[in-house]
Amino acid sequence: MENRIRQLREAKGLTQEGLADLVDVTRQTIISLEKGKYESPSVKLAHRIARALGAAIEQVFIFDEEDER
Repeated sequence: MENRIRQLREAKGLTQEGLADLVDVTRQTIISLEKGKYESPSVKLAHRIARALGAAIEQVFIFDEEDER
């Protein structure tokens, strides 16, 4: 699964630390998500990130069904 966290975060003028604070996780979690090392966040965390970035979950996390086959 790909994500657009970094692009959307930067467009909102947020730092990794700022986004982490908004969604109540560590900066390291945001770094891992942005680098694709933590590919499947919980639905709850995905929702909090999307809300903090002012986007729909589908705009933040891009699910490729081909990757799941």
